[in-house]
Amino acid sequence: MEPFRGFRDLICSIPGIATVTADVSVAEIGDDMSRFPTAGHLASWAGTVPGSNESAGKVKSSRTRPGNPYLQGALGTAAMSCGQHPGTYLNAKYRRIAIRRGPQKANVAVQHAILIAIWHMGTNGIFYEDPGSDYFTRLNPQQARTRAIRQLESLGYTVTLAGAS
Repeated sequence: MEPFRGFRDLICSIPGIATVTADVSVAEIGDDMSRFPTAGHLASWAGTVPGSNESAGKVKSSRTRPGNPYLQGALGTAAMSCGQHPGTYLNAKYRRIAIRRGPQKANVAVQHAILIAIWHMGTNGIFYEDPGSDYFTRLNPQQARTRAIRQLESLGYTVTLAGAS
């Protein structure tokens, strides 16, 4: 792994990825991201994108395609780790999806996000910058406020909003 130490250190900056997971990722992907034109190509090769088997408007299957089993195992472990450690963007993504679609689909979505980050880091040579666990709240604060009000109202409270002073 000595020739790939720099790339491995880049990958280890992603929350949830330890040195063993980074070693497996480097061994399976390599450090040359030019073979994948886009991040989507890498995710598709690894088998972390949903399938789109549709005919005549009927969805026949949305299972992920078969990909690299060693990389999927390592990324699955990293995604589970992200799902259990709060305070990061990947944990917030896992929780949002797990509530609606279940923990297995959330795990694959986090694997996909990790691979996208690996591709960008390998292409640009920069360390991972975590957007933070409040990323989705900052992205759409009106939606977060509406959701909080609805949750309180469903518990039987009357909510009146006043501006902060």
